[in-house]
Amino acid sequence: MKSVPLNATSRLLGRRAGSKKLRAEGRIPAVIYGGQSKPQNLEVSAKEFDDLLHHSASENILVDVAIKGDTRPKRLALLQEVQHHPLTRGVVHVDLHEVSETEKITVMVPVETTGESVGVKNNGGVLGHILFKLKVRALPKDLPEQILIDVSHLEINRAIHIGEIIAPAGVEILGDKHLPVVSVAPPRAEEEVAATDAAAPAAGDVEMTKEKKEDGEAAPAGKAGDKAPAKGDAKAAAPAGDKKAAAPAAEKKK
Repeated sequence: MKSVPLNATSRLLGRRAGSKKLRAEGRIPAVIYGGQSKPQNLEVSAKEFDDLLHHSASENILVDVAIKGDTRPKRLALLQEVQHHPLTRGVVHVDLHEVSETEKITVMVPVETTGESVGVKNNGGVLGHILFKLKVRALPKDLPEQILIDVSHLEINRAIHIGEIIAPAGVEILGDKHLPVVSVAPPRAEEEVAATDAAAPAAGDVEMTKEKKEDGEAAPAGKAGDKAPAKGDAKAAAPAGDKKAAAPAAEKKK
């Protein structure tokens, strides 16, 4: 990563009122820490810092801090945090982390994709971005602003994992090698149709249900082949409410 220059001066007003006055004068309060030195309060030009952010490709920015009138006028630092006003979104404070040119550091680097997946182009798949940042370790000069992943060969139901990414020279990508970073899923329309088909009952199941219902119905009277009721079962076989059929045998003799 190429460093960019940033001019700064020591800040004497460290209280809230002093910071407010600085912002009114077009200056931004900042702090630099890390390395062998104690944290030091600084101030930078708001216009210069806005231009620096505007021309940067990512949020990882390596800066050569030139502190006017300091015993150590040159410091190499990584832009650690930028605080914005919740309403105006203007920069209200900057944190700088001093680093050494000869020591490796660990940072989070954004992930970007390049190319058009064949699964998306030819089969209507959906490209899913699972991890938007990766943790890397490298010397400050070797830090990438972003990690590019070529997805042009990616087919449906395939993914690119951390272990499959080729890191730039001098850069080590950290993390579980089996974690997916990007993947291509089937078209959503096909997923919905498959889910509907799985939920719908089979045609054979409907016919079997109908047959069971028909088997449970009483057979019509007088149907050929029906077995005649036994002689002793005449009372039980007679329809309900038929008094004549239910009369005792003695009454029939009279």
